[in-house]
Amino acid sequence: MSNSVKKLVGIVLVSHSAAVAESVAELAKGLAGGGMTAPVAPAGGAVDGGLGTSAELITAAAASVDRGAGVAVLMDLGSAVLTVKALLAEGDELPENTRLVDAPFVEGAVAAVVTASAGADLMAVEAAATEAYAYRKE
Repeated sequence: MSNSVKKLVGIVLVSHSAAVAESVAELAKGLAGGGMTAPVAPAGGAVDGGLGTSAELITAAAASVDRGAGVAVLMDLGSAVLTVKALLAEGDELPENTRLVDAPFVEGAVAAVVTASAGADLMAVEAAATEAYAYRKE
C-alpha cells in the first residue's frame, strides 16, 4: 500500500448467526455506495456452524480486516459482547487499536461502514455507529 492511499478502519460484525452476520455485512457494504469500501468481515455463529459466538471466528475476522487504522467490532447480543470483551482483556488476541462499539447492530453497521469507507478514523467510525441509537423510525 502506498503512502498516498489512506488506510481504512476495518469493521467486524459479530452475530450469533452466520447468516445474520453475512447479510448485515452485505447490506452495509451495499449501502456504502460505489468506490472504495472499508474492509468488512462477518463473524457469525459457532465454529461448527450452529448458533453461538466464537472467539476463533472473531479473531480471524478482525485479522482479515486490519489495515492499520483500527478495527471496530459491532455485536448483536449479550454473549457476543462478553466474548469480544474477553478477547480485548486478553490483550493479544485482537489487532492493536481494536474497539468494541456499543451500537445497534444493523443501523450501527451501516453507519460504521459508510463512515469508514469515507476514510474516517476509528473515533469517527465509532461515533457514527453509536449515533445510530438516536435514529427514529416514526
